Amino acid sequence: MDRLTAAKVFVDVAYSGSFTATADRLEMSRPMVTRYIETMEDWLQTRLLHRTTRKISLTTAGERCLAEVELWLHAAESLTFVSRDAGALSGKIRLAASMSFSHSQLIPAITGFMAEHPKVEIDIDLQDTTSDLIAERIDLAIRIAANPDPSLIGKPIGRCASVLVASPAYLAASPAVVSPEDLAQQRCLGYKNFEQHVWHLKRGDEHTSVNVQCQLTANEATTLLEAARHGAGIAMQPTYLANSLIQQGHLTAVLPEWQPNDMAIYALYPSRKHLSPTVRALIDYLDAYFQVSRW
Repeated sequence: MDRLTAAKVFVDVAYSGSFTATADRLEMSRPMVTRYIETMEDWLQTRLLHRTTRKISLTTAGERCLAEVELWLHAAESLTFVSRDAGALSGKIRLAASMSFSHSQLIPAITGFMAEHPKVEIDIDLQDTTSDLIAERIDLAIRIAANPDPSLIGKPIGRCASVLVASPAYLAASPAVVSPEDLAQQRCLGYKNFEQHVWHLKRGDEHTSVNVQCQLTANEATTLLEAARHGAGIAMQPTYLANSLIQQGHLTAVLPEWQPNDMAIYALYPSRKHLSPTVRALIDYLDAYFQVSRW
């Protein structure tokens, strides 16, 4: 059997701790994962994994081999890259991103990148929180954050502005909002991953913070957008989601002269050491794409 594929399977199982999870991720059958692990153990003449009905874990020899096998895989990928035409990027990238940003902004960018590099495959994992990139074998995560996970390497590739919005029906039935302090008396919609209970606003050189009451909270932005559109309350939303609904009259900007804090759009990855040329090319492409994008 192919030793390079066997090595990839071993590394994935080492981090996932599951033959089934690795089979799903690498799109092969569970018996095939078992055969590749056996191939690695035959090749290295040592047992790499402890297997029980409940748990998969590395043996002492497996722990020693893991780092060397990862280095070997990285070298093999780099060697494959330099042996080909520099423009012919290839390989599979596992990319994590939030649902809202992926749907509205990331997919057009990714489509352009794949058109330029038809041998590259991209697997998108939709999630609104920073996952354990190593454990989940994520090559690259796109996150909108004020302060990204310090354990990851982060490259800012764009800026994200936000706006306060509510439906015309909600505003017509509620007390007028003429100053930030009025928000404390309103039904607000809280995003669990950013300023859930305290909203920070600025107007020119003025800054203020308001404690808001959130009857409804969620960890995904489009859910709160729909709640606002249906009259559930006032939501803080990224402009890339809200602007079109404001223009169509489905939502109204609340306190438009007061802006929430901007956040950076980050490309996050676990380590510079093992960053493949294909992932590096995607980061550079997204950086150039979002630097000129406006929403």
